Amino acid sequence: MVHASHTQGIRMPAHRRFGLTVGPLLYWWPRPQTMAFYAAVAEGRADTVVLGELVCSRRNEFKFDDWMALARDLRACGKQVVLATQALVMGEAEQRSVRRLAEQDEFLIEAGDATALAALARRARAPAEARPFVIGPHINVYSRAALAELAPLGATRWVPPLELALDAVARVNPAAARVTGPAGPLETEVFAFGRMPLAFSARCFTARHHRLKKDECGFRCRDDDDGLPLATSEGEPFLVLNGTQTQSAAVQCLLGAGELLQVAGVQRLRLSPCSRGFARVTELFDDVLNADAPLAPALAELQTLGLPGALVDGYARRRPGQQAVVLSMEIT
Repeated sequence: MVHASHTQGIRMPAHRRFGLTVGPLLYWWPRPQTMAFYAAVAEGRADTVVLGELVCSRRNEFKFDDWMALARDLRACGKQVVLATQALVMGEAEQRSVRRLAEQDEFLIEAGDATALAALARRARAPAEARPFVIGPHINVYSRAALAELAPLGATRWVPPLELALDAVARVNPAAARVTGPAGPLETEVFAFGRMPLAFSARCFTARHHRLKKDECGFRCRDDDDGLPLATSEGEPFLVLNGTQTQSAAVQCLLGAGELLQVAGVQRLRLSPCSRGFARVTELFDDVLNADAPLAPALAELQTLGLPGALVDGYARRRPGQQAVVLSMEIT
């Protein structure tokens, strides 16, 4: 359900085009499906693509050289490519993978956890040596002081944690006084569409659901294009299992938050991949937020695309995360 709301009259900043980022693929799709998805992304409207395995190192059909080859192909199509590191690193093999990503110089890195920050810090003995990188949404940056502490390592962009409201985002990195690193003021990129990644665990919940050991999981997560849904005892959608990751059952959608995003100083919007309708999702975000297309018909169309959950925007408004989308967010 989509609810209407009224926006208070305030002085708005000059409209600036929102950059569109395709976030990392959080599910394990078969290789042909993955390649077809990125072929569509190459032709799509998003200007930036985040690649890499964020969830589980056992999902290794795409290895380092495969991701690099795909990154080069997307770059040749005019996309900026960012390589993401895992959000939960366990063991020496995974640490080596993070270090290898941090040591390559072709593409920007998105730091998924403190392991990646440490690897980047080793390269930043002096400001001139700092390697540009993105602070991913699973690094706990909830204050301006925390963001300012990481900026000297080379941070150029910050993706706030999913549950951080937009008015809080504005206080951490406001448009008029951005935190600055060696490469200049940091951009803010907000998770604007997709099932919200809420938590990670050393335990694989998908394997546990199928009564399998993590190391003998049979790669059952490949059976679920958009994760494995969980319901409450009343039958209401609640959470989604995605291997070691827990997601929201509902789909974050900030399509109606254009004015609030501007006020918060947001420059980029992250759209998280799903198995159906994603190319059209990207077009609708671009149409509404960058070309002033009407919001209500776009939201109505989103609900016809077979998306994996109900549309919500509660976290952005300091409300429970599963509150339904409003047509236009209140600005206070």
